[in-house]
Amino acid sequence: MKVTLKDGSSKEYSQAMSIIDIAKDISEGLARVACVAELDGEVVDLRTIVDGEHTLNILTFDSDEGKAAFRHTASHVLAQAIKRLYPDAKCAIGPSIEEGFYYDFDIAPLDREALDKIEKEMKKIVKEGATLERFTLPRQEAIDLMRKREEPYKVELIEDLPEDAEISFYQQGEYIDLCAGPHLMNTKPLKAMKLISSSGAYWRGNEKNKMLTRVYGTAYTKKADLDAYLEHLEDIKKRDHNKLGRELELFTTVDVIGQGLPLLMPKGVQVIQTLQRWIEDEEEKRGYMRTKTPLMAKSDLYKISGHWDHYKDNMFPAMEVEGESFVLRPMNCPHHMMIYANKMHSYKDLPIRIGEIAHDFRFEASGTLKGIERGRHFCQNDAHLFVTPEQIESEFKQVVDLIFDTYKDFNITDYRCVLVKYHDDDEMWNTAEDALRKVLDDIGIEYTEEIGEAAFYGPKLDVNVKPAIGNEYTLSTCQLDFCLPAKFNLTYIDKDGTKKTPVVLHRAILGSLDRFMAYILEETKGNLPLWLAPVQARILPVKNEDEELNAYAHELYDFLDDNNIRVEIDERAEKLGYRVRAAQVEKVPYLIILGKNEVNDKTVSYRLHGEQKTTTVPMDEFLAMLQDEIKTKKLNPAASK
Repeated sequence: MKVTLKDGSSKEYSQAMSIIDIAKDISEGLARVACVAELDGEVVDLRTIVDGEHTLNILTFDSDEGKAAFRHTASHVLAQAIKRLYPDAKCAIGPSIEEGFYYDFDIAPLDREALDKIEKEMKKIVKEGATLERFTLPRQEAIDLMRKREEPYKVELIEDLPEDAEISFYQQGEYIDLCAGPHLMNTKPLKAMKLISSSGAYWRGNEKNKMLTRVYGTAYTKKADLDAYLEHLEDIKKRDHNKLGRELELFTTVDVIGQGLPLLMPKGVQVIQTLQRWIEDEEEKRGYMRTKTPLMAKSDLYKISGHWDHYKDNMFPAMEVEGESFVLRPMNCPHHMMIYANKMHSYKDLPIRIGEIAHDFRFEASGTLKGIERGRHFCQNDAHLFVTPEQIESEFKQVVDLIFDTYKDFNITDYRCVLVKYHDDDEMWNTAEDALRKVLDDIGIEYTEEIGEAAFYGPKLDVNVKPAIGNEYTLSTCQLDFCLPAKFNLTYIDKDGTKKTPVVLHRAILGSLDRFMAYILEETKGNLPLWLAPVQARILPVKNEDEELNAYAHELYDFLDDNNIRVEIDERAEKLGYRVRAAQVEKVPYLIILGKNEVNDKTVSYRLHGEQKTTTVPMDEFLAMLQDEIKTKKLNPAASK
């Protein structure tokens, strides 16, 4: 028997051996930390017997496969603990996931006290150090075993397997689970585990099925790594835009209005309007014209564009009115096509850049909704550029420049560019992909190519960001479209007097303003830069009953307000410390504390959010400092803490 290892070296043995014994032969240290192995490219248990000639790679927790097996084993320990404490609980599924594992149980909801109790039992099981034994059974015997153990969900899973499937189980102590594996050899390495939370989950993700209780947990080889992860989770809680948005009174949701339909509060509107004015100013500098189109249209419009066939499931149902069918618009491109089609154009008119801050509606599944990051109504920073083929490169480059200028203003540095392609061999698509690829190469952008969810009318450049919370998603996009202009019979008169079809660039820089606000809130932990903050400064008179002090507070308010600083006065009959803490909780960037000295000297004593130091300067100097910080879009120092 011969195995070739990852480094190219090989080991030969006179008889078949288990992978764990091979690992021990290589190094006792390697055997101690080994989780699973890759045998001829397939991830398998360390208990697997090897014979003949193979390639072998021993995998530790440092590998994705090792982590998955480690945490999958932890999910079985969780299930064993649940069955000990709640014998009537029924087990469903318990996979590893990116940051840990979960297991679904048919059991009453579990609170934090219950999770702590279960976690304690899990630690007992780990100390017992039970070996995980794998065995297989014929189909009917497997069903009989799970019926005998009163596990109906496992029976259903077995019955759904192909007739010839190998049905495997893993046993640790008294606990037996239907599972394909692979797993650790025993439970001993699972010394750093934590149950994170519990929630409801429909069996097999189908809302028509029973609601089960899902328990989330994670596991590491070292307590220090677990502690670091738990600290990371605490940071995530502090950054969660859903939590911040409510605490800072930016938005709220109301059941009677509906899921995915948040209400923006006055302070939230201030942030959205600031973003809108900023992007509109940037676009107008680059020759964009603004339009305003209806929030709905006849379904005929979307039948022409193709959205009715390709996107209907994501649209709200049609409304029948006076014999006509209307739908809330999911996107704006068909409307903008009609703006272009309103009159004949010459090649001299192109490029035509049409921009709109547009309200759109999409029927997102309830399970995918997430605050203002993903809703059923959103406000999109949308635009469509109508260009000649010769103008594609220069216009595309201008869009890319606007994207990266925007990212500089918002200090967005963790992003990557993706050319999203179509999967079919279509001549029009291939032409568009080649054109887009050439543009990206010519302007020197680093990008990867992926077959993905490009809309049906053309390939696109996606700029994906890695947010502070959650997985990577697309923030900005620019799509090349040879399709819709032809469907809408759009034309222009070319130099030779013939009619030609323009090319359209679909682009969104901020994406939706709602999602962008969520992104910025989470990146800054709610410590918005001064230019975006809904309240930029708050004046706190030391003594509210002092008439001279109050008069100066209002004089300072008028001075700042007249110079376009968003300022408030807190004149509540509360102690100064209480009002200071309130401003800190609301993350107001500048606190202005006024006493007798400030009145006498006509000065401003200010404190930055998150700091204890107080600085005193003349009124004019304070205003100039704020104006410079707004102009340069300086980050709030508290955002990095």
